[in-house]
Amino acid sequence: MLRVNNWCTLNSENKGKDGFIISDTGLDLTYTSEMEKAMHQAHGMGYTEYASDIDKMIEVEKKRELSHQKNHQMIAELNKQIHK
Repeated sequence: MLRVNNWCTLNSENKGKDGFIISDTGLDLTYTSEMEKAMHQAHGMGYTEYASDIDKMIEVEKKRELSHQKNHQMIAELNKQIHK
């Protein structure tokens, strides 16, 4: 299961047409100008575009999940080296 944001969860256990079932429980995006700038720099789109296109949301959140996993792997490797 991949948490997309405060209103959408991707569930790969119960795959739909494109591999995921989207669960919608409401949308409440609050963001600052700094967050908007970071979104543009990292993903080439703003929050309005992100919130209005589920395919773009899925793409962004898959990238975030992959980055999160890579960071955890890197931390685990560093901890291994530190505790030798």
